[in-house]
Amino acid sequence: MSVFDLEWIGIIITGFATLFLIGEVLVNMRGIFALLGIGFITVYFGAYVETGSFIIMLIIYFVGLLLIIIDGKLLNDGTLATIGLACMLTAVALPAPHLASGLYAVLGVLLGGGASFFFLKVFKRRDMWNKLTLTDQLTKEAGYNSMNQSYEQLLNKVGVTLNDLRPVGTIRIEQKDYSAVSNGQWISKDTKVKVVQVDGTKILVEIING
Repeated sequence: MSVFDLEWIGIIITGFATLFLIGEVLVNMRGIFALLGIGFITVYFGAYVETGSFIIMLIIYFVGLLLIIIDGKLLNDGTLATIGLACMLTAVALPAPHLASGLYAVLGVLLGGGASFFFLKVFKRRDMWNKLTLTDQLTKEAGYNSMNQSYEQLLNKVGVTLNDLRPVGTIRIEQKDYSAVSNGQWISKDTKVKVVQVDGTKILVEIING
């Protein structure tokens, strides 16, 4: 009996594949996570997909991953990310020999993708995401004099989110609406937030705990 005959083995392989591939996108691991992720997903498709369909399924999986990256990098509205996730789930579910195996494979992608965000607590975040966290400062000391005084006064004020911040969205402070960004977090609608940083007309907020 081969290990690939086990119905639950898909959750292990697709889980680690997605964990490392998305982890490589989030943190700077110099390609190590990418190689591990590609290795796991190649093993999965190699075990269950016929030679003629191997490349097709691999392309669908990585196109899905690319759409998620584009959404997180440029759009931040969740549309492409949803399509990308659907592509990845379809790619791992179709080759599975049984329904149960397919469900395990799908669950592996979901768990691996979610678990990958724990890498942010351990490793250095990739520079490609810095624009979402206002790393490049437009301070007066750096020679920028276009700081909007009304925005500057928002520092430390409390507001509420008018829609989901993913991580960009709209908040309301003292009956006025502003575009704001969270520190890489998804903050749901009607959540109280505090302005922790103002850079020009860009507002960085975080959830008020308690």
